[in-house]
Amino acid sequence: MAQPLVVKKDDDMDEEEYYSPFLGIEKGAVLQEARVFNDPQLDARRCCQVITKLLYLLNQGDTFTKVEATEVFFATTKLFQSKDAGLRRMVYLMIKELSPSADEVIIVTSSLMKDMNSKTDMYRANAIRVLCRIIDSTLLTQIERYLKQAIVDKNPVVASAALVSGIYLLQTSPEVVKRWSNEVQEAVQSRAALVQFHALALLHQIRQNDRLAVSKLVSSLTRGSVRSPLAQCLLIRYTSQVIRESGMNTQGGDRPFFDFLESCLRNKAEMVILEAARAITDLNGVTSRELTPAITVLQLFLSSSKPVLRFAAVRTLNKVASTHPLAVTNCNIDMESLISDQNRSIATLAITTLLKTGNESSVDRLMKQMTNFMSDIADEFKIVVVEAIRSLCLKFPLKYRSLMNFLSNILREEGGFDYKKAIVDSIIILIRDIPDAKESGLFHLCEFIEDCEFTYLSTQILHFLGNEGPKTSDPSKYIRYIYNRVILENATVRASAVSTLAKFGALVDALKPRIFVLLRRCLFDGDDEVRDRATLYIKLLDGEATVGETEKDVTDFLFGSLDVPLVNLEASLRNYEPSEVPFDISSVPKETKSQPLAEKKAAGKKSTGPASAVNGPVPTIDASYEKLLSSIPEFASFGKLFKSSAPVELTEAETEYSVNVVKHIYDGHVVLQYNCTNTIPEQLLEEVVVFVDASEADEFSEVASKPLRSLPYDSPGQTFVAFEKPEGVLATGKFSNILKFIVKEVDSSTGEAEDDGVEDEYQLEDFEIISADYMLKVGVSNFRNAWESMDAETERIDEYGLGVRESLAEAVSAVISILGMQPCEGTDIVQNNSRSHTCLLSGVFIGNVKVLVRLSFGISGPKEVAMKLAVRSDDPEVSDRIHEIVANG
Repeated sequence: MAQPLVVKKDDDMDEEEYYSPFLGIEKGAVLQEARVFNDPQLDARRCCQVITKLLYLLNQGDTFTKVEATEVFFATTKLFQSKDAGLRRMVYLMIKELSPSADEVIIVTSSLMKDMNSKTDMYRANAIRVLCRIIDSTLLTQIERYLKQAIVDKNPVVASAALVSGIYLLQTSPEVVKRWSNEVQEAVQSRAALVQFHALALLHQIRQNDRLAVSKLVSSLTRGSVRSPLAQCLLIRYTSQVIRESGMNTQGGDRPFFDFLESCLRNKAEMVILEAARAITDLNGVTSRELTPAITVLQLFLSSSKPVLRFAAVRTLNKVASTHPLAVTNCNIDMESLISDQNRSIATLAITTLLKTGNESSVDRLMKQMTNFMSDIADEFKIVVVEAIRSLCLKFPLKYRSLMNFLSNILREEGGFDYKKAIVDSIIILIRDIPDAKESGLFHLCEFIEDCEFTYLSTQILHFLGNEGPKTSDPSKYIRYIYNRVILENATVRASAVSTLAKFGALVDALKPRIFVLLRRCLFDGDDEVRDRATLYIKLLDGEATVGETEKDVTDFLFGSLDVPLVNLEASLRNYEPSEVPFDISSVPKETKSQPLAEKKAAGKKSTGPASAVNGPVPTIDASYEKLLSSIPEFASFGKLFKSSAPVELTEAETEYSVNVVKHIYDGHVVLQYNCTNTIPEQLLEEVVVFVDASEADEFSEVASKPLRSLPYDSPGQTFVAFEKPEGVLATGKFSNILKFIVKEVDSSTGEAEDDGVEDEYQLEDFEIISADYMLKVGVSNFRNAWESMDAETERIDEYGLGVRESLAEAVSAVISILGMQPCEGTDIVQNNSRSHTCLLSGVFIGNVKVLVRLSFGISGPKEVAMKLAVRSDDPEVSDRIHEIVANG
């Protein structure tokens, strides 16, 4: 039963409350009431009430059984006898909601077609809507002539009904609707605002797959034939879409589409002005000069008496401030007045925009205004403000004290987990990126952890404190806060606090005796994990247990970040079979791979290759491949497998043979694994082998191949070809492939294959071995720390011109693809209309050489992208090679 709708009456009614008329209704009782539809003398008012209840039940999620729906439907059709206009409208709604089956539609079609030709326009419009909703394609052709006439009907209600029905039918019967183009084109010229709006929407949908036709449509309509504000908003959207798709330069001399958008800024209708301003600000590569007219009209709306206009304007300006902050600074005074706006959404957008556009001198003033503001908004808005404050602090690092104090104050206030996590994450980022903020930031986190109610945040802070605390001028002041967690917290936090204490003891010799005392106290803890950690760390710090040969090995064990993905480690541990041979963490794959053949699986195509490689858990792919390859004598001497690529499809979907290739990279060899599937039930393939032409890959020489003896229907198999390549050389090239085999016919009744076969071959697609194949995608948890820990002598910096690009996002994606490295900290995402961007990448180059890359992108001219590339690695020669890859890419 639905919850009662409580409605409060006016104040002069003693603030009484009354309940919804639908309170307590039950489906069974309403179905009994529906019998009034069968009365000889219909009571129109009562019938309307019963239909209202039925519609309420349907909209609340109640379902009718097939029998119940059929009974209600047939009873409803009897109400066509009534001449009451209100009841007739309710009947239309009921039939549409019941969605009758094909057999039942025939019963009501004649009544609806009669209404469609009625002299009453209300009947005609509603009958068209209902008919088009329930009719199938076979019956649609019978009423097509009426629908085409209705589109150009003089009554706008009828014409709009036909056009909206056309939009719906375009999904189910597109070929029929496309024949209405002439009538729809005529309706676009209608003087009725709603007809013009619906006609334009339908005409665009009819032509949306033909870019030239859409461009011509927009070009013809931008000359002034569209008068309806709603239709003009649609036209603005279509115009900006044409500009984006055609890649037109808005800075050229002849730019009719952009001029149309600018002219709409002077329209009388507010919705048109807002739509045009939003479209201009969303264009790629728009300049500050081109933004000025749009910013000007948005500034005027900031002082509007209508909340919806203020909200729309400040939201658009907030988005512009991310990419063109200087263009929005003229609006700062108007936005400061919105901080006290009664609408908290408007106030939040105003304050975050000011934080993006403000200068260093305005920071303190903004902080004072925000102190009272934060207590009045919901957590979701607070998170937006916190993220804006973090960006402002990184922009003006000298103001870290006031901003850090503000974050610390709101951290101690009440709030949910997501809100608190956003603040903690912000403080951690500021500590990492602003060295002067470390001491105060760590102290604020220690204060917060004393009263923190969230286990996750407590462990996160303790982990970070263990990494950064020992590096401060007075590490001892943090010990009290950490040990308090051992005494007062739950087992998870206590265990994390024990690890943090051990890190202080390992890095700060003066604190080691004190840490020993505290860790020994932990040996009496009631939790196994806490006791085990305390025991391990005491023995490590005392030298009784070893994890390596030097003290540095102990430090690396305590501090070192895990260089394998946790999901891969978990999968490897699950697959480990207990034996005398200990688990070797070096056997865990370092690369996180996407699920191979995902698209083909979605299409229902059978996967090929070893079951563990394709159908099994993604993280165990490398281990599975290595085990498979090491079992083949021809490849056993190749050494340790460095990387296995994702499968590359060499055949189209739904062809008679499915083949993909996996590239296995070794130091001096490359093994090509061809995964084959025979999709023809009447054939058996034998002696399956792939003939590889490496004439366009000069540095590779074929050394071995392993054919597939038999390939029955729908049973995946593998054939291999191995190539030798010079060690230490980044060998690349193109490979052509022909699948050769003996085909034998299979008797479908017995399943037996014929003795004689015929030699046949099948041309496969070409593929390439590229530079990215020699790079593993391995992320780092803290890029800055990893960068600073690498020898600066290995750093190589150079600048490159990437030519004309559609956007910065395209340039970033292209460089990441060329290098084959793992983006860090979400830096592969580029904001719309950004004119500069920094991307951080990490990976392991063949030879197990760790590599870090810092990419700085900028737009130096009209869509001309420039890039600064900085590389650090364990080997300076590898740093040089990364530059060579980019230079040749």
